[in-house]
Amino acid sequence: MRTLTELERARLRWRARRGLLENDLMITRFLDQYENELTDQDVSALTRLFEMDDTVLLDVLLARSEPEGQYATPDIQRLVDIMRKL
Repeated sequence: MRTLTELERARLRWRARRGLLENDLMITRFLDQYENELTDQDVSALTRLFEMDDTVLLDVLLARSEPEGQYATPDIQRLVDIMRKL
């Protein structure tokens, strides 16, 4: 497993910054716990997840809805499931 470089981690955290505090808190908690274990595939899935609209992302993270369309992938769902448990 490849470890993210310091620059890659900083970029990922920057992209994780959201307009809604609730999203920020959930994503930061996830990154604090799992950042060092993320694979390239995980980073790619997170990057796609961060493309979601803030309110849609919040609904997904709070299990009010499931990822749909281009976001309904096994990789994204796995990360969402982990974030929901934190």
